[in-house]
Amino acid sequence: MSFFPMYMDMQNLKVLVVGGGYIATEKLEKLVDFTKEITVITSEVSPEADQIIKDHCLTLYQRVYKQGDIKGFDIVIVATDTVELHKAIYEESRGSRILVNSVDNTDYCDFIFPSYVKKDNLTIAFSTGGASPAFAKYIRRHFEKSIPEGVGEFLKKMKALRSTMPKGKERMKYFDTLVEEYFQKYFK
Repeated sequence: MSFFPMYMDMQNLKVLVVGGGYIATEKLEKLVDFTKEITVITSEVSPEADQIIKDHCLTLYQRVYKQGDIKGFDIVIVATDTVELHKAIYEESRGSRILVNSVDNTDYCDFIFPSYVKKDNLTIAFSTGGASPAFAKYIRRHFEKSIPEGVGEFLKKMKALRSTMPKGKERMKYFDTLVEEYFQKYFK
């Protein structure tokens, strides 16, 4: 079965990352684009992960994971080399409303991380459902090159306009015209 593509407001969600190595660092780099409510539990933290934790004022507990550590979190990312720990945390979360991502173990995932491009309010995600993260990364790079640098300013303008006009066909038609003009200018 495929994963459902969904965008989630993570601003007020509490995230736990278990692990502090290379893969955990990759996940932290993505997560901090969307929230700073992140706690990391790891016995060993890489210099790169430590730098992200410090730069974004994240919480770090430098110790091994203990059963019950997931309580109070909305999302748990398990980024370790220990499949048994991935399975244990996933099973511990069952019956709760905690969503779990076990890196490289889709059997223990409620969701997966897509490869994505984020430029201000524009976020475009690419996923292969876990079949080939490398493919998702390369197709993201391909499309990323075609996004104009000024897209953030254009989207700010569109957002501001939304609050000045009443909903309805006229507004939709006007916005379609603005977007069509933008595309004609930048996507010839």
